[in-house]
Amino acid sequence: MAPARAHGNHGFRRGGKPRYSARVTDIVPDSQHRGLVAALPPLPRALALLARLDRPIGWWLLFWPGAWSVALAGGAVTRWPLLLWLLLGSVAMRGAGCVYNDIVDRELDASVARTRHRPLASGQVSLLAAWAWLVFLCLIGLVVLLQLHLYAAIVSLAALAPVAAYPFMKRITWWPQAWLGLVFSWAALVGWSETWGWLTAPGLLLYAGSVFWVIGYDTIYALQDREDDALIGIGSSALAMGRHVRGGIAACYAIALAFWAAAFWHVRADPLALAALLPVALHLGWQAATLHPDDGLGALRRFRSNRFAGLLMLLGCAVVGTPL
Repeated sequence: MAPARAHGNHGFRRGGKPRYSARVTDIVPDSQHRGLVAALPPLPRALALLARLDRPIGWWLLFWPGAWSVALAGGAVTRWPLLLWLLLGSVAMRGAGCVYNDIVDRELDASVARTRHRPLASGQVSLLAAWAWLVFLCLIGLVVLLQLHLYAAIVSLAALAPVAAYPFMKRITWWPQAWLGLVFSWAALVGWSETWGWLTAPGLLLYAGSVFWVIGYDTIYALQDREDDALIGIGSSALAMGRHVRGGIAACYAIALAFWAAAFWHVRADPLALAALLPVALHLGWQAATLHPDDGLGALRRFRSNRFAGLLMLLGCAVVGTPL
């Protein structure tokens, strides 16, 4: 399928005009000079922006599923070095994923208001420099991989194919967020394998729930780009859900909670164990109930609040997984 071909009538009124009207002032540029990154010389600053080092929300969201699985498997306290290695791997591999995504999407990024100032799309970084930076970040990931046992390392390496395919999903499906869910939740499989020794039902259920959590929060994120995505013809769950987007996000979160509840029950078959999910359930419910799809800044705030949702889930996993 050609990248510019639209599916059905998603995102458009009759006559071909976009249905959505996100205010330009609500669109937050994807590359900003903030904090320590702003103090760097031009090239290092551009490389940091390319890897989104100025936006830690991404590596937190990548890290949380791995931390959950370690905690639910009983390693919240005893396996703290593993948690630190998973955090380093999340920073490095999220950065590598962003660089690779921008290499693939550099022409599309130049057509979207939020992304046209990214270092590759704007010409601040050459394609050769981007590839070199990608290799360096992958080498950091390799160091983390070598800390794992063979079984967990193999599980980790199995993620390479879906990671490599992700940037192309928006060109061939309306649901790239579902593919991102598969990729961004992979640490749950790695953490469980490393802590428990092999993949079992609780780890797989935790992973499945994380997939739907990612679909939910990334659909919120995609609300910022609905108009541009519709105009250039790339897929998005925010477009596919249309006017039902808030209900769709709520459904994704509800399915995530159902899978997580099943994972908790496998670890500790006690109704009180399910109560550990109540804080994160309330937080996700708040996101869906208060979301206004045409409010770009509001959507961004709720997307970023998933860093806190991840912490709440970690605490629940620790309570259920830590032996009494």
